[in-house]
Amino acid sequence: MKKVITFIAGALLLAACTPKAQVEPYELISAEAFDTTLNGQAVTLFTMVNKNGMAAQVTNYGARLVSLWVPARDGSFKDVVWGYESIADYLDPGTDVYSGPVVGRYGNRINKGRFTLDGKEYQLTINDGENHLHGGSGGFWSKVWQGRSVINADSSESVVLTYQSPDGEEGYPGNLSITVTYTLTNENQLVIGYEATTDAPTVINPTSHSYFNLHGTTAQSTNSHVLQINAGSFTPTDAGLIPTGEIASVEGTPLDFRQPTPIGERIEADFEPMKLAKGYDHNWVLDKTGSAFSEAAVVYEPATGIVMTVTTDQPGMQFYSGNFMDGKDTGKRGDKHNFRTGVAFETQNFPDAPNHPNFPNPVLRPGETYMQTCIYAFGTK
Repeated sequence: MKKVITFIAGALLLAACTPKAQVEPYELISAEAFDTTLNGQAVTLFTMVNKNGMAAQVTNYGARLVSLWVPARDGSFKDVVWGYESIADYLDPGTDVYSGPVVGRYGNRINKGRFTLDGKEYQLTINDGENHLHGGSGGFWSKVWQGRSVINADSSESVVLTYQSPDGEEGYPGNLSITVTYTLTNENQLVIGYEATTDAPTVINPTSHSYFNLHGTTAQSTNSHVLQINAGSFTPTDAGLIPTGEIASVEGTPLDFRQPTPIGERIEADFEPMKLAKGYDHNWVLDKTGSAFSEAAVVYEPATGIVMTVTTDQPGMQFYSGNFMDGKDTGKRGDKHNFRTGVAFETQNFPDAPNHPNFPNPVLRPGETYMQTCIYAFGTK
């Protein structure tokens, strides 16, 4: 039986802000639905709730975001990320393994799983046609991380997750120590911070792989979401979605989201990069200098009034429009994960950067600390 906690969010605060709104209770999944042991390691579910009633739930299996309840225009709360109701669902071989986890060591694709570092060639596992995807068949998404809850000085809550990736795992060199911290702020932001060190030169590009639907249900397509991406360029790919190395302008193409545009407006356009990806599944080169922290994207759903702003210090962002979703998965509350009912915004280095000297450097060396921060902030209009 599904175990849930019914939670009425911030009723007094919301009543003061929206006196006509009916504040609806929402269901938080119980930790008991995730309490198990995998390979001798304990799995559980962590819950964070802020002073406004926004809530985030994270499991240490794959460092996954399971639920994210955010306020809508009418005062109700919507769970805007895909997920499943128990650890058994995540372990079911028929479900989408990339629903909500941190992926890595190297998120996105590496051509034929090969790269050369300091004159030595490395062969990674192949799990996407002839290429390596999201860290391989045993990447971070499949691991049990060590986790703990933290109450911060400003009363916000965090979940701190750590994983020790051994030398040679999925073919990567070096023993890598990585920490991912989810923080739910009282300003309705979900902050994801990454920190990693290594004892030998390696490549790294972890990212969050959550699927969002600002309707709060996959009964509604994400094609209605209005999207703005602050990027004038993208990285074209071949038929295997491996970058060619070119940096191309979005000017005059369906990939130009510099002005807010409904996702579905041009998704079937007769444009070769769109045909290769069967929709949107591209890396945008963000308009920024170096590692400056900047706004990457703004997503708005008119039906609910929910606005999500994505901010990052990374040079790129992969936007995926759910082109390969087929409705075979059943998620929380019986939602079918249908075609184009979830969108991903993965802040990242460029795909296949280890094989393109003109792309940002993906190498982490001993004595250095890899750091990355991504913020998903929520509001309404």
